[in-house]
Amino acid sequence: MAEPADKKRGATPEKPKPAGYFEGETMTRRTVFALAGQAAGGVAVAVVALPVVGFAVAPIFDRPEETWEGVGSPDDFADDTYRQAVITIVDGVGDSGKTTVYIRRGSPTLDEDPNEFIAISTRCAHLGCPVRFVQAAGNFICPCHGGVYDFEGLVIGGPPVRPLDRFQTRVNGDTVEVGPRYSVTNDLEPVRARDPGEFTGGIWEYLYPPRPTTPPPPS
Repeated sequence: MAEPADKKRGATPEKPKPAGYFEGETMTRRTVFALAGQAAGGVAVAVVALPVVGFAVAPIFDRPEETWEGVGSPDDFADDTYRQAVITIVDGVGDSGKTTVYIRRGSPTLDEDPNEFIAISTRCAHLGCPVRFVQAAGNFICPCHGGVYDFEGLVIGGPPVRPLDRFQTRVNGDTVEVGPRYSVTNDLEPVRARDPGEFTGGIWEYLYPPRPTTPPPPS
């Protein structure tokens, strides 16, 4: 029995045409419906995903307004001790929005500019308890869990994981002003502010990132 001519020539058998196909057609109805379904699914995913992504990413581009508050004249501060000042960090909530700051003039003995001012936060870097500067010892002491910091705010004892936070300072006319809070590494290098218990410096800056709305540290 003779084989068909196409098999003799080694040609591939032609695939059967789908139902409803007509000569010259470039896209079948099945393909149209499949593409339409995929498009509808993409729109549905975008409707759900875009607001979520926007909610998560928008704070990165939202730089909070900086607030500065006067705390006294430059002559009110010495380089060998701290002076307390109370500033407002959250408006509209009364006394709960206020915090105490320890401020001094820069010390040449510590390789600091005497024309600048150091403002140290009283929030312990362990769990956030308020620390107190003890003049006799020249240290900051946390009464909650025994954290001890030296004159510059570096940890010298107890459970705290990093130095005390600081506040940006500037002299505006004849007034020393305190601005946004920021954290420092063990080398006192400024980084964006972190919550108590979070490390600073090295790989910890990536493992414990700050909130997107946190102001940048001073340059």
